Amino acid sequence: MPRERYAPKPFLTLAAEPFESVEEAWFWSVQCLQARREGARVGAGRGETLRPCDPDDVVAAIYRLYRQRRLNQLHLGVLAEYGKRLLPPDERRAHEGKAATLWHEAIERLTGTLRAKGIVR
Repeated sequence: MPRERYAPKPFLTLAAEPFESVEEAWFWSVQCLQARREGARVGAGRGETLRPCDPDDVVAAIYRLYRQRRLNQLHLGVLAEYGKRLLPPDERRAHEGKAATLWHEAIERLTGTLRAKGIVR
């Protein structure tokens, strides 16, 4: 007789508030990962607003797109650089034009994935 497996049900999905945009989810993830590197214990249900994911879920979605070759090293570099700044590149600035194009491509490709997972509205 096969044993039944116990799989806990997620308890935060009903009360969790999805992000308004992919950019908001990305900047939140970057901040959480930075806080974790500095010693904070980042976990579900500990913030002011309950979120439908962990910061690692957003990063995993980005790397999944990278493995599928929908994002490349240039996209990842722009996401990392401007993620640390917590500000998207500004296409009106001459030296940020290429970065802005890569940023918009990455955000556009990430939107479908994060919406499907319920992370973004």
